[in-house]
Amino acid sequence: MPASRSTNPNTRPEGPPERARARWPLWAIGIIAALAVLVTAIPAAVIGRFLPPGVRAADFTGTIWHGSTEALTVNGRNAGAFEWQLEPAALLQLKLELRAHWALAHFQADAVADTDGHRIALHGLRGGGPIEDLSTLGVPAGWQGVADIAIDELAIDGLSGDATRLTAAGGDIKVSNLSSAEVAAGSNLGGYLLRFAPGAVDPTGAITGNLSDTGGPLEVRGTITLSPAQHSGLISGTLLERDGAPPELRKNLENLARMRGRDRQGRIPVDLEFTF
Repeated sequence: MPASRSTNPNTRPEGPPERARARWPLWAIGIIAALAVLVTAIPAAVIGRFLPPGVRAADFTGTIWHGSTEALTVNGRNAGAFEWQLEPAALLQLKLELRAHWALAHFQADAVADTDGHRIALHGLRGGGPIEDLSTLGVPAGWQGVADIAIDELAIDGLSGDATRLTAAGGDIKVSNLSSAEVAAGSNLGGYLLRFAPGAVDPTGAITGNLSDTGGPLEVRGTITLSPAQHSGLISGTLLERDGAPPELRKNLENLARMRGRDRQGRIPVDLEFTF
């Protein structure tokens, strides 16, 4: 008499369920591949509909996979050109990540960015150029110098609403050969370093960095606090002329010392407010 089949209810049936489980990664890869093909076909101009408040763009070329805009503006001010390329590896993880290149005249920067539509984070921001090329973004007229940017992290929240604010920043900004027609008759003021350490951004989005000189006629020690929401800033610290400082700079500092005085080391305390 032939042996009977087991009717144990705990025994898992073999066949189609296992094959279905084996096929599901192929379905997922197929869906992602279809999305990638779709992304390469959508024109870059579609991006213009999803920009945060105050940001506008025109003259698009390419697709949303790899495209560019030659007419970027922020709050009505010329912000140059922007190029991006999506990262395929990030799409496989259902994330939106891109490599970005930005240029305004001769000032350029590159970074890797990721976003969820409400927040954007920049990583490995590197670039630089003449600071006078940033006049449309708030650098005062008459100031000249060369900036070198090395920001490891920069994050902004609230892109989809009115409460846009800075939430994280860390890295260095260096400026060399700084000068202004209104300071020391345009004499070279040397170089300076602005460093943003962890925790530099407070809950309101204001950011504070440590300011120091990198050599030159003027010793500087202090901090800079920037408030993007109010478009204002505060430089607080001390100034001291070095040996060999230009006569015009010494004269400016002596006039300042008459109003502010000097500390025991001869340094002049300063608190300068500015807008941008």
